[in-house]
Order: sequence, then structure tokens, then C-alpha cells
Amino acid sequence: MASILGMPDGFPLLFSPLTIGEVTLKNRVVSSGHDTVMAQDGLVTERLIAYQEARAAGGAGLIVVQVAGIHESARYTSHVLMATDDSCIPGYRTLAATIHRFGCAVFGQLFHPGREIMESQDGSIPVALAPSAVPNERFHVMPREITRGLIGEIVAGYGAGARRLREAGLDGLEIVASHGYLPSQFLNPRVNTREDEYGGSAEHRLRFLREAIASVRAQAGLDVVLGLRISAGEVDPDGLTIEEAIDACRTLDADGDLDYVSVVSGSSATFAGAIHIVPPMSEPSAYVAPLSARIKEVVSVPVMVAGRINQPQEAERAIALGQADACAMTRALICDPLLPVKAQTGRAEEIRACIACNQACIGHFHAGYPISCIQHPETGREQRYGEMVPAATPRDVMVIGGGPGGLKAAAVAAQRGHRVTLYEAADAVGGQVLLAQRLPGRAEFGGSITNLLAEAERAGVNVVTGTRVDRALVQTRAPDAVIVATGGRPRAPELESAAGSMPVLDAWEVIEGAPMPQGHVVVADWRCDWIGLGVATQLAQAGHPVTLAVDGYMAGALLQQYVRNAMISAADGAGVRIIPTAKIFGADDDTVYLQHTLSGEPIIIEAVSALVLSQGHVPVDALLRELDGWPGEVQAIGDCLAPRTVEEAVLEGLEVAWRL
Repeated sequence: MASILGMPDGFPLLFSPLTIGEVTLKNRVVSSGHDTVMAQDGLVTERLIAYQEARAAGGAGLIVVQVAGIHESARYTSHVLMATDDSCIPGYRTLAATIHRFGCAVFGQLFHPGREIMESQDGSIPVALAPSAVPNERFHVMPREITRGLIGEIVAGYGAGARRLREAGLDGLEIVASHGYLPSQFLNPRVNTREDEYGGSAEHRLRFLREAIASVRAQAGLDVVLGLRISAGEVDPDGLTIEEAIDACRTLDADGDLDYVSVVSGSSATFAGAIHIVPPMSEPSAYVAPLSARIKEVVSVPVMVAGRINQPQEAERAIALGQADACAMTRALICDPLLPVKAQTGRAEEIRACIACNQACIGHFHAGYPISCIQHPETGREQRYGEMVPAATPRDVMVIGGGPGGLKAAAVAAQRGHRVTLYEAADAVGGQVLLAQRLPGRAEFGGSITNLLAEAERAGVNVVTGTRVDRALVQTRAPDAVIVATGGRPRAPELESAAGSMPVLDAWEVIEGAPMPQGHVVVADWRCDWIGLGVATQLAQAGHPVTLAVDGYMAGALLQQYVRNAMISAADGAGVRIIPTAKIFGADDDTVYLQHTLSGEPIIIEAVSALVLSQGHVPVDALLRELDGWPGEVQAIGDCLAPRTVEEAVLEGLEVAWRL
């Protein structure tokens, strides 16, 4: 295999064994703990087992199962795993046995969120606990100070949960002290203001974590692998600092009870810090590795690192530089469970690279749905789509439209044995993704098309560009089935106008480089997604004064919150003025007229040079209507069916191709 980004051929360090305590990993590719929303009633489900089995089968060396609450007060979501009684053991036992069949190790996370309570169990707000009554910013939770008695219960819960997971056959345990959760809250002097033996000095603030570790060792045994997950700085003025994290790790390492440290960044407690829990594409690849190197310098045990490590060459480099001993590639494995085996067998160019869009992974989690991937919707749906089923009868299939949905449909249909030709009217496939990748901080989004096109070509799809399909061409080709994926186009609402001369452009024209007059630009954003926010930032970075008027409560309201927060931060940094709850009404020579969506009052912006409309899309469905009555099978997917997002287009492409 050719050298990749300056790395030697292959990935010798990434695929070398690593011994952690009494366990030897076959390689250093880790799927770190992440909530899948696949638990039910606090227990492991068959769906969760199938999800993790796919990653084990794909060659991961270690799977760290998502957090398990160790006390009733640890229920931070309605779908958290719990390890508070022995009913959890059978599910964990089946999960561990399944993962072990592939030579993959499995650890479990022991968890208490403290004040970081995301949602209620039944609609009523629970009592949140913390070392001190210090509120958080993100969830607006005012916690109750934990009593000594409750501290004792929670500490005992760590040990009891550890015993259960150990009894179920897990190879190791991980105490979650990262992201501003309860152990971190005790470590942090700005959150822990206690004056008893659990607060004050650094030694006292470390007491809770030491007692939790001792409880785990006492109940699960001295030979079980025990690790600590910690943020190397919470990226928050009031959060745990990198220096405080280093000091804690140094002291705990000297105690001799830990077998590894897992390093992350960020905090659940604040909007800015939370971005780093699952960093979007605006953050550089492997950006946490230099921080993990600082912790690795002060501990004697192996160190893992997580944070936008998407490709094997990035992991190999981090290990080669001594920044970590193993790399969590969690979203990379969500996007491509076969990443390890592809990298190890000389097929790294076939890896479906994660683009850190966050839409169907952490985005689904935040919405309360099982996680998936916009590029690989088979993820999270392994019980239905986990194994490719060949078509009973190969058919001739025409796919019309080379956006992400059409490419997915074509690739899967061809993989199942159908003879597939994909037609794209433009000179290149990609659809709206070709626009998205041109916006500030969104370049990586284009990787989705690179990945999908490569999959289609490897499957044998005949890709024809620069060809517009009509009914006559379909009749000439006479396929057995047609999949229409012709996409959408910008919606142009009717505007009140006094025959003004103000230039009015749609967002696509701006992204494509249409000339803009100098001066103040208003972007009217109905959809509240990446388009209006991205165009506003693009124009501001080009030197325009920009006002973004959004027909919603906030800019980017439909985006996953970490992506939205990063984009709003970039827009603010560029000087964009944002007006919420504002609907476009009209424009004249130099004035834009908006209407407050709640009060109905006018909002008038004067001295405007141009108006940019980001008002959603309408279907491009002329071909679909032309084919009405055609005797062959016709299926529609994506925006031509109803304008939505890449996720729905790709999922529908999978579903339609699966049914052919």
C-alpha cells in the first residue's frame, strides 16, 4: 500500500498489541463509550448487541460500552443503562460473549452525572446532585449539595456496579470523570466549594474519586482492568483546567490503582465546552492528541485519546509521536465499522471517512433516537441491514440523480447484484453537497460524496454525467425499475415590493459566487439550518456587514447543537448580526421589511444593498410526474419526494435499493 500523508506503508503501531493491566488488546483501535439510545428499561438490548457486534466484527481491538448509572440519581437521560441491580447482568453477559467471539476486548463505563441531568424520566424535573449548589449553564440545573450519607451510597454504587459488570464477563471497567460529570465536579474548585473533607485542598477534592476507585477494587477485584476517563481541560472558564487534570492523573497514577487513562476534552456544563464532547468538522482532526501527550508524560499506564481521529493515519501518527498508546475512533467506526480490517488489509482507500456532521450520531442521541450515520444508515439498523442480501432476480435499474440519495441507492442496488446505471444532469455528481462544502467550516462535508461515489463505482455502477433524463429516454432504455432522485431547488416566496432595484439572490447563487454589491446584506433564513447561517458567515468574512434574520427562535435551530454552536460562534466572530423570530415580508430600493413571527410587528432594516433568500426548497419532480402511468416500477427518494436533508435521502436510497 502506498504511503499515506507521510506515514510509512501500513499502520504497524496501530495494529500492534497493547497490554492494559491483565488484558492484551489485539490492536489499538478503540470504540469509546458513547450513548446509543438502544438501551431499554436500563438494560442491554438485542439491538445494542447487534450494533456493537458490527464494530467487533469489523476488527476493533476494544469496545468500551456506554455509561451505566451506578445510583438511582445517575439517570441523566430516559434511556441510560443502569448497573444498580443484578437484572443488568444477563444482558451484559450476552453482549460480552458476542464481542469476545471476534477477539475484541470489552470494558464498561461506571457513571454518575452529578448536576449534568439532560432530561426527565417522566416529565417532572428530578433533584440533581453535585458537590455544591453551583448551577450549570447548558441545562440550567440548580443542584442540591450531596450529603455525606449520599456520597457513601454513590461510592458504594461504583463498587456494586463494577461487581455486576465483572460478573457479566467484561474485561475492564472505566470510571467516567470527564466532561464535567460528578467526579470532575468534585475535582473542580470552582464547582466544589465544600469546606469538609471532600472540598478545599486538591487532596480533599480528590477524595471522592479515590474512594470510588477503592470501592471498585474492593468489589470487582484487584485483577480487573480499571481505567479513568478525564477531560484534559474542559474548555470553560469555570471548568476543570488541563493543569488540574494533569495533577489529578499524576496523583492517581502514583496510587497504583489505575491501569489506563482515557483522555478527552470539553464539558457537558457549558455550550462552548459541550462542543468538544463530539467535536464537529470545524475542529481539526486529532486535535486532543497534544493534550493527551501532556497527561501521558506524568502517568506510567497506557493512555487512550479521543477527539476527531477519523483515519488510521491520524491514529498511527498520534501513537508514533508518543501522544497516546491507543486511539478512540468512535464516530469513524459508526461511519465505517470495517475501518480496522480495511486499514489492516491494505484497503485504507476504501474507508468511508466520517465527516463529523454530527447529524445522525450525537444528533439522534440528543433527540432521543437510536444513533446512526447519514453516510451509513445501516449503523443502528444492523438487525435489518447488517448483512447484504443478494437480489433473487437481477434487474436493470436506472437511477436518475447523482446526489447522495441517488448514489446510495445505486451502490446498494449494484451490491445486491442489479445492473445499475446512474444519470446526473450536471457535469459532476454531488447535488447540494457540492454547495455545502463551499461554506466556511463545511469543506469536509464534501467527503460524503467522495465516499458514496467510490462505493457506487466499486459496486459496478455505470455513472453517466451531463445527461438530463426524460420519459423518452426511460422508454428507450426500458429498465425494470427507475429510482428518481432529482433533488430540489430553492423556494422563491412571493415578496411585497415597490418595484425596487435592490438585488435579490437565493443562497445557492451566493455560494456559487454570484457578484454581490458592496454594503449591508440581509440574509432571510426560513429553514434555520446550515445554509442561511453559513451564507451569512461567508458574506461577513468577505467584508460585508450582514444581518441574518431567522424565522425561528435561533439561527441553526435545526442543526445538531454542537454544530449549531460552532457555526453561531463563527458567525459572531465574523460580525454577523442575528435577528430571531423574523419572517421576510418584502423589499424596495434600500430597505428590507420583516415581520416578527410572534407579535406580528414590523421589523424594518434600512440602508441595505442586497437581500439573500434562504427559504428552503421545493421538489424537482417533473420527471416523476412525466413517469406517471409508465408501466415499469418507479420509486422516488430524497428531495424530489419532499425536501429534507442528506440523512433522509441516503436512508431512502438504502431502503428502496433493499426492496428491489
